[in-house]
Amino acid sequence: MENITPLSRTLAAALQDKIDQKTKPPGSLGRLEQIALQAGLIQQTLSPVINKPTIAIFAGDHGIAAEGRVNPYPQAVTAQMVYNFLQGGAAINTLCQQLQVDLVIVDAGVNHSFASHPMLNDCKIAYGTRNYLHEPAMSREQCTEAMDAGAEIVQYIQSQGCNTIGFGEMGIGNTSSASLLMSCFTGLPITDCVGAGTGSSGQQILQKTVLLQEALNRHGVPEHPEQVLATYGGFEIAMLCGAILQAAALNMMVVIDGFIVTAALMAAHRLQPAVTDYCVFAHCSNEKGHLAMLQHLQATPLLHLDMRLGEGTGAAMAMPLIQCAAAFLENMASFEEAQVSDRTS
Repeated sequence: MENITPLSRTLAAALQDKIDQKTKPPGSLGRLEQIALQAGLIQQTLSPVINKPTIAIFAGDHGIAAEGRVNPYPQAVTAQMVYNFLQGGAAINTLCQQLQVDLVIVDAGVNHSFASHPMLNDCKIAYGTRNYLHEPAMSREQCTEAMDAGAEIVQYIQSQGCNTIGFGEMGIGNTSSASLLMSCFTGLPITDCVGAGTGSSGQQILQKTVLLQEALNRHGVPEHPEQVLATYGGFEIAMLCGAILQAAALNMMVVIDGFIVTAALMAAHRLQPAVTDYCVFAHCSNEKGHLAMLQHLQATPLLHLDMRLGEGTGAAMAMPLIQCAAAFLENMASFEEAQVSDRTS
């Protein structure tokens, strides 16, 4: 994996001056001004553009689902939802079609054999991870393979002209993995990291918390971030980690979705701290631990819509805001161009 360098601030003053010279009071476009500045720094230009915005969804299954205590939905739903993505029937399909955002679907490790499909990228590492209640979810080699596969997917997407990419996921049981990763990377107790996932009741959340604490008691907190991923992660989460790192290395704008994608980012951040310079945080999920994750990363989300669906839906909703930020920077008249009087002091 390439080394990710912090954003160069060489153009920061010129970008800020261009923003401030637009026909508006200073700072009056709020977060759009911050995104415009970030886009210019990522692309190292005074005229950033958003080309072929894309959402990439990584899907995978989790061995922990066999316990029957972490999710109210059966594991078969992962494959069923992948078919729904391929048929165009999911929320993310609707949003991407409405917003004119490209959509890429990746089988990272679903416990199902899919027939070849033009929309499906087959990167399956295995038919789901192992059960981390008893053994690590995957080997270190499988984790590296998954991260490399995520990087290759992003390289291909970028080669097709995309410079702004958002990420989503699908996997029954993956909020449990994300909760464990969150606990390991933040040091917070697992009770602060476990939420409802796809709709667990109060009793189910309690059972889920007890089970995840058992897993932590068995394996502890591995020292290396990649070993944390291998122990508690999913193939889709490991691929997301590699994909996020590769996108930043390619100087793409990286749009982070909700709880699970942020868990993958936390692993990426431990490996390469500068990765967050390239990230736009789409929204604050209604999943319990997500706000604490964002606070740990010192990140401010663009939206707070009480969403907790996953699939990259929050990232998709943020894409028009990012496009508007680049558009005002390029197309809005300056005081001089519009012959409008600027402030006198």
